[in-house]
Amino acid sequence: MKYTNQNIKMIAAMVALPALLVFNSCRIDPILDPNNPGLSTISTNPSLGEIQNLVTGIESGMRNIIGNYHDDVGVIGREFYRFSSSDPRFTSDLLGKGTAVLDNNTFYITNPFSARYRVVKNTNILLSGLTGTTASITAAQKTVGKAYANTIQAHELLMVLNLTNNNGIRVDVSNPDALGPFLTKAQSLDAIQNLLNTAYTDLAANPSVSFPFNSTLFGNTAGSFAQFNRALAARVAVYKSDWNAALTALSNSFLNLGGGLSTGAYYKFSTAGGDQLTPLFFPQNSSGETRVAHPLFISQAEAGDNRLAKVPARTSPTTQDGLTSGFDFFVYPTNTTSIPIIRNAELILIYAEAKAQIGGAVNLLDAVNAINVIRNVAGVGNYTGLVTQSPVITEMLKQRRYELYGEGHRWIDMRRYNLLATLPLDRAGDDVWVDFPRPATE
Repeated sequence: MKYTNQNIKMIAAMVALPALLVFNSCRIDPILDPNNPGLSTISTNPSLGEIQNLVTGIESGMRNIIGNYHDDVGVIGREFYRFSSSDPRFTSDLLGKGTAVLDNNTFYITNPFSARYRVVKNTNILLSGLTGTTASITAAQKTVGKAYANTIQAHELLMVLNLTNNNGIRVDVSNPDALGPFLTKAQSLDAIQNLLNTAYTDLAANPSVSFPFNSTLFGNTAGSFAQFNRALAARVAVYKSDWNAALTALSNSFLNLGGGLSTGAYYKFSTAGGDQLTPLFFPQNSSGETRVAHPLFISQAEAGDNRLAKVPARTSPTTQDGLTSGFDFFVYPTNTTSIPIIRNAELILIYAEAKAQIGGAVNLLDAVNAINVIRNVAGVGNYTGLVTQSPVITEMLKQRRYELYGEGHRWIDMRRYNLLATLPLDRAGDDVWVDFPRPATE
């Protein structure tokens, strides 16, 4: 199977226009179609309908290649195995089998890298379009619309950085002919945080203002979307080990210690014509192409943990490339199950993490109380260990492992706590990778 990548200078802007046109950022202007607007029109003076189509394209594009991303982080994080009869690299390259290494020109990095930057490209087009449009929208609506674009851009950049890690990302890509440099990891996180904070300032200043378009993510007013923005900001803050900033962001997010764990923003899928199906779904007991749970997820769980429903037993174990599991990865049980972008359960555990890291008797008790919210929903009762910093942090990570299983966090969590060496090596000579290389074209 052959996979290809494009240099970011040629990344296509996937805009959901009536004819599903594909625009790119090359230097040659396309012949204008009088029935469909060109990219220059959308960038300089889009109509309300064109703005809506662009937002629809952005939110659709956020889902593209999301399956590859989850396979990357889930397999390396030893949450599940991705068995494939057509491509052995899921069990060789991603798991570091023998002399295998991560290739800089292979689908597992080129595809998610390009997909995320396509969305970034579209958010830049939206920013430009909102600046230049003469459509009947208010100045406040333009402001909050731009804040929406910057929030989504920050999220997509963070997704790339989660893979490249120490290899950094490009943040300044608005001009394809003069791309900004790759930043360090620390600089990249700072830039993402700044995007979110700038957007939040504008959202918070206009809480009752509606977007000049409809969004499927987290409401259509600046006030509701600001909560989503702050949830993302809390995630970035813990990645930066900025515990007080995490708590400040959470205080303005949709965090609810007494609320449902599933409340949040999601990638949505459907069987409607032209829509996408959940890429993380395989029927139970599939063979050939399937995902199966890492056996330790089951054997290391506490008795009575109802989250083991995510990994039902197969009728018989399956084996590939020296790896065996008797349990299916069944976090997404239908072909239209939504995939979380961020949800209340993660925010509760971010709250617990920040409190535990700050330390002190009161903060540690707050952390344990938050952990107990998660534990009790899982049916395993209250935490009974020592209420001191190290064991509480260990328990917090355990609850992140089980509650957020299959949502893209385990590898990143183990990495930021310098615990990658504790992940299991199922075959002699396997490796646990720290980061993906920059694509060859970069």
